[in-house]
Amino acid sequence: MPKTLKPDHGLFLATLALVALGVAMVFSASTSIAQDKFGDANYFWVRQLMAGALGMAILFVIMKLDYHVYQRPAFVFTILAAAVGLCVSTLFFPPVRGTYRWIQLPGLSFQPSEMAKLALIAFLAYFLEKRKGRINEVQTLVPIGVVVALLAGLILFQGDLGTALALMTTTAVLLYVAGLNMKWIGISVLAALPIGYIAFYFLVFLVPYRWNRILVFLDPEIDPQGVGFQIIQSLTSVGTGGIRGLGYMEGKQKLFYLPDAHTDFIYAVIGEELGLIGTLLVLVLFGVFAWRGLRASGRAPDLFGFYVALGITVTVCIQAFINMSVVLGIVPNKGIPLPFLSYGGSSFVVMLTAVGILLNVSQQGEIGNS
Repeated sequence: MPKTLKPDHGLFLATLALVALGVAMVFSASTSIAQDKFGDANYFWVRQLMAGALGMAILFVIMKLDYHVYQRPAFVFTILAAAVGLCVSTLFFPPVRGTYRWIQLPGLSFQPSEMAKLALIAFLAYFLEKRKGRINEVQTLVPIGVVVALLAGLILFQGDLGTALALMTTTAVLLYVAGLNMKWIGISVLAALPIGYIAFYFLVFLVPYRWNRILVFLDPEIDPQGVGFQIIQSLTSVGTGGIRGLGYMEGKQKLFYLPDAHTDFIYAVIGEELGLIGTLLVLVLFGVFAWRGLRASGRAPDLFGFYVALGITVTVCIQAFINMSVVLGIVPNKGIPLPFLSYGGSSFVVMLTAVGILLNVSQQGEIGNS
């Protein structure tokens, strides 16, 4: 009799808690702006609830599907081609807030860069497993470099530096774990110095809003009513909450003071309304997610599962780390949402789909280790 797949309750419950907290906090953070912009206080949170319901439904289906189906070349290269094609297609849609990140259709919008995260993880897991023991060969590194440069380059062209950096970070972690030789790491660092300088000059220094983010990061008070306004309001929001917070729905900064309160700066609203206790709870939940994700990776029955689980775990946790660091003024603003918590249907559904895959890897690993 085949063994029954046993879900990772720790990973599932941590994700479910983040999802529930996210929907609740989007409701709290968005009602005023939704009423002002759309005449409907429920506009944002109902859509978030619907995206969460869809994402959870996909999660339950995906967690029962053997992750080895994603190892097939037809799947890997189809999703990779689809991600590239969709990223290119954003350039033919009207810009949103000055960037080309969205595909907008009647009643529906989608951010292809979210799909690119899963496509890159699938490709890296497939390719690194195929090239086992040959990670340091040029024939391995060049294809990976081309794919990463293509995806990251398209996302950069969309005006999304944060997601591009997250993709490259995930790639770097997987390559390091795969056994990338220090020689290549040294060569990459030396090559990155002039390339990094040129990229910084053209992608940051010559782009006013990005350069202003750097200046504001160093000293928010240089323009407190302009580019420094958001981070000042974010820090005010977090600081006002104290230990216990002002209480759910009692925050003041979300009332047209803190921009993007329900999206990229939802963590600041948590800090104001739920206090240090609430922010630490979010940290603990992501800590549990990281622990169970790394555990699933370590117990995966094969290399493909190992890289898939590791890639998903790193992607989620890197995004969370960057977002919370931005909110607390530790790093410059990158425009990255907080997984499971920030408003945004594309991110919500894709992240929950990724968790479904991670849960299946975990289940398969439990069978192999039982």
